[in-house]
Amino acid sequence: MHLAAHFPGVNNTTVWADPRSRSQIDFSSFEHLARTAERGTFDFFFLAEGLRLREHNGRIHDLDVVGRPESLTVLAALAAVTDRLGLAATVNTTFNEPYELARRLATLDHLSEGRAAWNVVTSSDAFTGENFRRGGYLDRADRYTRAAEFVATARELWDAWTPDGTPRPFRHQGQHFAIEGEFTVPRSPQGHPVVIQAGDSPEGREFAASAADVVFTRHGTLEEGRAFYADVKARLARYGREPDELKIMPGVTYVLGDSDADAQERAAEIRLQQVSPQNALLALEQVWGRDLSSYDPDGPLPDIDPDPESSLVQGRVRHGDPFAVAARWRALSEEKGLSIRQTVIETTGRQSFIGSPRTVAERLTEFVATGAADGFILVPHLTPGGLDDFVDLVVPLLRERGVFRSAYTGPTLRSHLGLAEPVWKG
Repeated sequence: MHLAAHFPGVNNTTVWADPRSRSQIDFSSFEHLARTAERGTFDFFFLAEGLRLREHNGRIHDLDVVGRPESLTVLAALAAVTDRLGLAATVNTTFNEPYELARRLATLDHLSEGRAAWNVVTSSDAFTGENFRRGGYLDRADRYTRAAEFVATARELWDAWTPDGTPRPFRHQGQHFAIEGEFTVPRSPQGHPVVIQAGDSPEGREFAASAADVVFTRHGTLEEGRAFYADVKARLARYGREPDELKIMPGVTYVLGDSDADAQERAAEIRLQQVSPQNALLALEQVWGRDLSSYDPDGPLPDIDPDPESSLVQGRVRHGDPFAVAARWRALSEEKGLSIRQTVIETTGRQSFIGSPRTVAERLTEFVATGAADGFILVPHLTPGGLDDFVDLVVPLLRERGVFRSAYTGPTLRSHLGLAEPVWKG
């Protein structure tokens, strides 16, 4: 089983009202979570990315107001206070250029002695693109073609030096990039930084099969996980790859208790903290695309239709067809007699694993043993101490079962993940 730790930051997963919550920008918070993950012999520490403060009805989204620091800078600092833990940064291929990013990632890989990873994401969001000189807007069809060429170009640059340390000129001519020159950083200790991919569309799945080492997916249930796992693994053969060359790791949450009943009670309390009355209306507005501030969070869902062309929410993804989502939510609300807040609690961001430490360890093992995942990226609800109980209580049980390491066996992230060093293609 592979395990990674996601630093909880700006989304509703995090319970900022809890007195144990601390800053999402102070280095001490990053250091605490990273040290905890390394104490638990996790594969890597994972940072998301936010290139613009999101807006809701013309105002900065509340969860973004304390800032979103740049990931590679944070990870470079963490490289100095950790020894084995992998360090993964989310960096956008729409708003960056291959030479600059390949150089920064290669530098992190050297500073950390082979522990760097890059989570590749794309964007067609013109709102975010306003922060960049050329606007950054790409049609959806072009996002993955640019991303695929971006990753391929970065790998050409990482191969610009021979394994024995000889630099060679590079030249790339493609649809999106035409560059040539000399790369400034020698080949890194693990050959290339590990490439992670987080897209779930058909284009994203194909891109993962062709180019990624790890997939970060949101499929957290056993059935959805098995279907996604089988689909993506089946695509690998088209690219001459074996199933174990791509690790599938869903992002999951958890709640532990002294018993399963205790954990369920705690989970319900946490959901009430995560979905406050204000957050319930914000979640509803993200689907409806309308100002619903006059509605009672403890009352029924709106009887008006969503506005699919709305610009009320900027910088946040609207998942799926808003009419279909609204119809599902209405049906659930009517069936169970749920208010707006209760409906949002029921339909968004529920904890993936709830129970005693032994129950959670059993369920995690079942996912891996039955082809639903190769491991998990844990997203705790507290910053930065939310991982402590998992490392103290669940990791020993996983080790006892023989499904998780007791110590690191190699120095690089590739060695943690069981991935071979890339063959040099100079």
